[in-house]
Amino acid sequence: MGMSTEPSPATLLQLMWLASPALPVGGFSYSEVLEAAIDASLVSTEAEAADWLVQQLHLTQARSDMAAIAQALPAWQEGDMLRVEGLNDWVLFTRESRELRLQTEQMGRSLADWLRNQHLQDALRTGQVTQLAALSLQRPTYPVAFALATAFTGASVQHALLAYAFGWAENMVQAALKAVPLGQSAGQRILAQLAHEIPTAVAHAQALPDNARQAFSPMLAIHSARHEHQYSRLFRS
Repeated sequence: MGMSTEPSPATLLQLMWLASPALPVGGFSYSEVLEAAIDASLVSTEAEAADWLVQQLHLTQARSDMAAIAQALPAWQEGDMLRVEGLNDWVLFTRESRELRLQTEQMGRSLADWLRNQHLQDALRTGQVTQLAALSLQRPTYPVAFALATAFTGASVQHALLAYAFGWAENMVQAALKAVPLGQSAGQRILAQLAHEIPTAVAHAQALPDNARQAFSPMLAIHSARHEHQYSRLFRS
């Protein structure tokens, strides 16, 4: 698979913006089961947190949400709304717990609102954001919303996935710092490990056809369901 051309400065800045934890979509308020893993004593050290997140990157993100983004971005570019709707439905139907489904719905709606505010003077883009917000009976998911956001930047699929994965990694590392807890230096070491793994995860996501995209992570699903009823929590359920 050949490397895509470098993004323009404007595109690169937009991707950095979308990857930023400061993007007002609420990603910082979720631990994506990490908090439940800590409560169950599966994660209690820097090494265990790093291993958990690396596995989550490859086993859930690359095979599911990142693969959906890889297919939704060109669908948005081509105006193929049947394809976009199908991918959005797939994301909704494959969430393995109520908590995970509510997260993708909330973040999808928030990103749609942000995009609408960013493109108020652009009738074409406003129309696409309206289509996004109406998906699956007004339940746009975060991967499909992110795909539209990156389509607006003109980024390649590879660069869009790199931005998405690094943004996810930063949010998860911040969750680990608060919940394990860990120090800033430990967090930077974990982020370095994730950054090393992200290109491989991106390549995997890009290569997956429809029949290989999957959401099957039983341990994650079980602990997500437990987190919904966990007595003491820092993160949203």
